[in-house]
Amino acid sequence: MHEIRKATMALFGVTLLWGGTFIWMQQSLNAAANSAPGLDENDVAVFFVMMRFVIAGLLLLIFIPKTWQGLKDREVWKGGLILGVIVWGGFILQMLGLTDVTPAVSAFLTSLYVVFTALIGVALGMQKMTRFAVLGVLLATFGAGWISGPPQLNFGLGEWLTVGCAFLFGAHIIATDRVTKVVDPIQVTATMLITVATLSIAVYLVASREFTSEFLTLLKEFDFTFPLMLCAVLGSLVALLVLNIFQKQVTPVRAAILYALEPVWAMLGSLVLGLEGDVTFWLPVGAAALLIGNLVVEYEQLRRRIEE
Repeated sequence: MHEIRKATMALFGVTLLWGGTFIWMQQSLNAAANSAPGLDENDVAVFFVMMRFVIAGLLLLIFIPKTWQGLKDREVWKGGLILGVIVWGGFILQMLGLTDVTPAVSAFLTSLYVVFTALIGVALGMQKMTRFAVLGVLLATFGAGWISGPPQLNFGLGEWLTVGCAFLFGAHIIATDRVTKVVDPIQVTATMLITVATLSIAVYLVASREFTSEFLTLLKEFDFTFPLMLCAVLGSLVALLVLNIFQKQVTPVRAAILYALEPVWAMLGSLVLGLEGDVTFWLPVGAAALLIGNLVVEYEQLRRRIEE
């Protein structure tokens, strides 16, 4: 019980860090728009994700020598590749989506991964979809669809990219639960970060390398680099390391319930820092429906586990 409580507190801390990443990513995008207005936002997003994971991977290899042992293990690489590809896809979609939506909208749409975790579980035969769970899915879907206003008017590419990101993060929760029970969580974090960094570098070289000089100039800007370092060190290195170490000690259900708190911290911070612009009536309505839907889905899963 003590280990479960310790893991719960650790994952709660991860939600605080991830809530902050939405704000830090938006701050970097804003800084890039001011310092290098000639750069396309999508190119900046690709560069940001690349630097975020290159820095995180290098720091892990430098400061935790144990990770080098895992680089010789085929199973560690297999697990790292699976987790890395999923995480990379999720973060790329999330960052590209942030070029069109505010941090709070991005955070709440990303929280759909709680629902996707349940749906993926059903698809894999891990659980059954009950009426109670369907209610939660409908509430969450309504919240996501109306968080920016009537979907026909406001649900654009940025929102859809973020929903895609949520699906991948849902898959990541299930994959993490399985992988970290087979291989060392610290070592697989290293191969995962190396995978994400490699994919990010490849995309950067194909899509944005002609802007290298502009990006190097951008790295000299404190307003861009400081949020980038926060995302790399806290949002990637620390958060993913803690997640891989502790998530295996709790059920995916309990982990998902904790992760549902992530958008709350993002919204509070975003409102305090004035990153939301004009807050409409739909933001709190959609956010509340989305959170309640997430929690209903996870409560149903938890109840079924207790009954079993």
